[in-house]
Amino acid sequence: MKFFSVDSPLYRFLSKLLDVIRLNFLWIIFSVPLVTIGASTVAALSVALKMADDEEGYIGRSFLKAFRENWKQGTALWLITAVALYAIYLDFQFFEALEGNPMIFLLVGILSIVVVVSALPYAYPLAARYENSLFRTIQNSIDITRRYVGRTLFLVFVLFLEFVLFQFNGTMLFFAILLGPGFMIYTVAAFSKRTFLLIEKENGTVQDPPGKE
Repeated sequence: MKFFSVDSPLYRFLSKLLDVIRLNFLWIIFSVPLVTIGASTVAALSVALKMADDEEGYIGRSFLKAFRENWKQGTALWLITAVALYAIYLDFQFFEALEGNPMIFLLVGILSIVVVVSALPYAYPLAARYENSLFRTIQNSIDITRRYVGRTLFLVFVLFLEFVLFQFNGTMLFFAILLGPGFMIYTVAAFSKRTFLLIEKENGTVQDPPGKE
């Protein structure tokens, strides 16, 4: 009967899976107004960062608390993200539409993608875990990306792979709705948590990334 006990790997896996589904549901509900996607993402990451080390027990309560505490910075991060992504989209639209496909637009688009990938992967988990100004949060994200290029590229690759797999067929699309965003948020949290702990250990601090004010 140990196979079904609360200490068994199967029980821990199913418990974690249920938590991810709950987190996914909360993220979707609180992201419906669209403008709240950033605050919802920061709140979900706040919970997922604790889940990564089995520190979280009350998903809904913790999510609501994190949403209230981080909605301003989360919304600001989302607006910056949305504007940046839309600008990249427009750039490539111009590249396709203009006669001769001016290479300047292609180069600007690629450079913009590099900047966004450098600035944003850790910005949301940083906002979820640490108290800091918006500028410092983004700057810390860039610094961490620059310092851990390999880790960051691997994280981006894993997220891309998850995104592709969730769209593989009708069955995977069902799972994408059920736990897709929550699963990807947990992936970001698990990667970020390890990186943050490395930095904290090197600095001899607790929850104090480089440049924290």
